[in-house]
Amino acid sequence: MALYALVQWSGAQAPKWVEKAKRAVFSIITYDENDKILNTGNGFFVTENGVALSDYSLFKGAKRAVAVTYEGVQMPVEAIMGADDMYDVIKFRVAIPGKKVDALELATAAPQPGAEVYLLPYSTQKDRSCTIGKIKAADKMDGKYTYYTLDMKLKDKMVSCPLTNVEGAVFGLAQKSSGQDTATVCYAVDANYAMAQSISGLSYGDLALKGVGIKKALPDTEEQALVFLYVVSSQLPADKYMEVLNDFVAQYPNSADGYLRRASQQLALSVDEESMKKVEADMDKALDVAQKKDDVRFNRAKTIYSYLLSAPEEPYGGWTYDKALEEIRAAIAIADLPIYTQTEGDILFAKQDYPAALACYEKVNQSSLASAATFYSAAKTRQMMQASAEEVLVLMDSCVARLQQPYAADAAPYLLERAQARMDAGQARAAVQDYDAYFNAVNGNVNSAFYYYREQAALAARQYQRALDDLAKAIELDPNELTYRAELAVVNIRVGRSEQALEVLKQALAIDSNYAEAYRLMGLAQVQLKRNADACASFAKAKELGHPEVEALLEKYCK
Repeated sequence: MALYALVQWSGAQAPKWVEKAKRAVFSIITYDENDKILNTGNGFFVTENGVALSDYSLFKGAKRAVAVTYEGVQMPVEAIMGADDMYDVIKFRVAIPGKKVDALELATAAPQPGAEVYLLPYSTQKDRSCTIGKIKAADKMDGKYTYYTLDMKLKDKMVSCPLTNVEGAVFGLAQKSSGQDTATVCYAVDANYAMAQSISGLSYGDLALKGVGIKKALPDTEEQALVFLYVVSSQLPADKYMEVLNDFVAQYPNSADGYLRRASQQLALSVDEESMKKVEADMDKALDVAQKKDDVRFNRAKTIYSYLLSAPEEPYGGWTYDKALEEIRAAIAIADLPIYTQTEGDILFAKQDYPAALACYEKVNQSSLASAATFYSAAKTRQMMQASAEEVLVLMDSCVARLQQPYAADAAPYLLERAQARMDAGQARAAVQDYDAYFNAVNGNVNSAFYYYREQAALAARQYQRALDDLAKAIELDPNELTYRAELAVVNIRVGRSEQALEVLKQALAIDSNYAEAYRLMGLAQVQLKRNADACASFAKAKELGHPEVEALLEKYCK
């Protein structure tokens, strides 16, 4: 097979499209994190609005990049739109200075072996020089695309230059030769494959994309872009996430979600009234463009409610709980959904309008939205209304009944709440069971306070050994907490182990010699041992240290 060389065409002989086509080819300079030049190479435009293709290797590790046109105009690469490190291709968008740039048209059909092709190098001159060759082989890649072997020598600085058919449509990107016959053979990857690279909602974790430090473009559909926002919201610094939100609003100006999310982020970063005005402006814009007005009203209500819960020193403008109620009731007027009623109840609870809040929660608990959380809300509201312990417990039973077994960590807070409700209702043994269930739900990852509270339930249930064991564990975890040692003395006194109680109290006084409760309990232990003189001395010391409950003991035992 003959080798096709670089040909300097005369104006009469050159294909008409070459001169214009070469304007689409540019030089790329990439820079590292220290703004030092990392790599130089080639790229070319495939759309008039600045979408371009090149090789991934050129961009790997880059923090920024610049495209330099044949006229010497420098244009920054503003976003990466897709990448594949296996086939070494990358798609990106360049910030063009005008309305459009010269771009190559993508070939609609793959050239077959034997077809004549052209390689267009980057050039700062208005000439029609190019390298010509022929397709030697065309192999399928990734199903519907083609990987080409060419009868053509790849000269220096020609990697990622475009390869076109005889009509000037681009079909491939020139790639580095890895074989031995580099003098007569080079390779090309399908330009349509490079163009097919894209960013989806889950692309943030893509290793090839992570290898490039330049900002990533948003996905091409609003649905995928919203998924992308969700993924990056917890992984990007606040300022970078705000940049992504700004890009989303620019790309999808009629999406209420974009304005609401940006408002929420702006609220989190807000430091003054001016920034709060931006929050309000985005919330108003969301309502203006929304198809579902009720959903936006719901989000506006939640935003105001959450803001007020943060207890700002000077709440912004007219942002009050009444304003939040106005928003959520406007949502309910459009669509009477249980989630809206739940939010209305939460706002009323914050306003301390407990009867009205309870009415909302009871309505939700009769709907398909009923859950552990909604019954818990009703229970806490009943509690704030000073309902009987039995009424509160009924609601907490309904709450726990909606938890999936075996209990997981998300069930733990409700189990603790019911344990307390059971204690308030005089059901100590049942409370111990809830504490045990909590312990299992969190895989035993508990603190000293847990053991103290379970001990209280065990003591009330007359499970004295459990009480002693739990106190021992609490003291082991927090040896300087005097309350635990005092409680251990109480349990020992309760079961008649007065000497052990005295030993525990001596340990407490070794930590704090002015601990008045230790002297009071010491006196009770000494009364049990019929050492009244010692007991009276202990009670007197407790009184000297200001204990408020020792006077009656002095009256009873020391007169």
